[in-house]
Amino acid sequence: MRARYYTLFDSPALPKPVQTPVPMVIGGTGRPRTPELAGRCASDFNLPFVSVRESAGLFENVRVVAGAAGRDLSTLTLSNALAVCAGRDEGRARRRAAAIGRDLFELRHDGLAGSPDEIVDKIGRYADLGTGRIYLQVLDLPDLDHLELIASNVMIQLR
Repeated sequence: MRARYYTLFDSPALPKPVQTPVPMVIGGTGRPRTPELAGRCASDFNLPFVSVRESAGLFENVRVVAGAAGRDLSTLTLSNALAVCAGRDEGRARRRAAAIGRDLFELRHDGLAGSPDEIVDKIGRYADLGTGRIYLQVLDLPDLDHLELIASNVMIQLR
């Protein structure tokens, strides 16, 4: 049996199938090896679920390693993966946090939580460190009102 194949032209799908170099995300909070690998090989260095303060130190570490290796730092995107829990008011934010089994205070420390304005402010603090991309972890997917709130009151402020 002969296999079927299709050729696509001008596909908007991302990432494109052939890219040189291949984009590579390296992430983690490992101190010696992770920054060394990211500094040499990654197109994106990602920190998963850490505070602004911890991100500052880990980003600086990877910058030092990359610079020592002669890497052009403009070719390395710094990113964070963060849980998000938004509410129009404190009570709704607390209920959303409880629904995913998390404490709102904890999420405010090492994630994005609270009102949309609070979340935008926190994203700004990450951006001040050099974060160029944030991956949002939305844990309660059936809560479509939560997604709508993030889209209409958080994302709109970041454009």
